[in-house]
Amino acid sequence: MTVLKRAAVVLVATAAIGSPAFAASPDTVLGKWQTPTRHGIVEITRCGESICGRLLNSDGIRADADLRDVNNKDESKRSRKVKGLAMLGGFARQDSKWSGGWVYNAEDGGTYKATITPTGPDSLKLKGCIVWPLCKTQTWTRLR
Repeated sequence: MTVLKRAAVVLVATAAIGSPAFAASPDTVLGKWQTPTRHGIVEITRCGESICGRLLNSDGIRADADLRDVNNKDESKRSRKVKGLAMLGGFARQDSKWSGGWVYNAEDGGTYKATITPTGPDSLKLKGCIVWPLCKTQTWTRLR
């Protein structure tokens, strides 16, 4: 191998190691996302310097447009409609992800610490934790 070819191989290898496969901008997570359970559709928007997400639709909402938040751990919130409910909030931008936020799960009425990491232009990973390491990660897909 010539010196020039070796230099090119080293340059390509160094660039591949030094740069992430997907460089996300802060706005990459904005938009409508399909959840992997119950065909949920969550819209993520800007909320000041943070992001937040509201439930637009799901199997439950399609079956009952008046579906209520009956599993909420706070009894005073159980009469809220699920459609339009805040599902995500409180995030801060940290490098290529959003962290320090929360995710609400209407199925069990629990609110969990959350991190959102874009994994491509049309996918993200949402990790919700009761306490570390008791976490669950879902992959959400962008709706176009």
